[in-house]
Amino acid sequence: QLQLVESGGGLVQPGGSLRLSCAASGFTFSRYIMSWYRQAPGKERELVAAITSAGGITNYADSVKGRFTISRDNAKNTVYLQMNSLKPEDTAVYYCKVRFNGVDYWGKGTLVTVSS
Repeated sequence: QLQLVESGGGLVQPGGSLRLSCAASGFTFSRYIMSWYRQAPGKERELVAAITSAGGITNYADSVKGRFTISRDNAKNTVYLQMNSLKPEDTAVYYCKVRFNGVDYWGKGTLVTVSS
């Protein structure tokens, strides 16, 4: 059974940092592109970052370039999102996603709140 479990969210002040993790199981993690999305209150879910199966290529939304870093550890079946210089507009529920056999699978998300 494919499962994605996010962790690491919380309350942080503007300018602070958080590291999100997404633990994957139920599929051969090392073969798949992994992505982080976020959904702010009242807004549509948006792509934040993606990483290829071996980690050689990454892609970021313009709004997080230079502040966020996606990485993965295929030995641990985990993808990470290091978030630095956080802004109030980064407040959202963050989800990881994998497209497996043409179907998108999502975790339940982790809430990140950036506020003073």
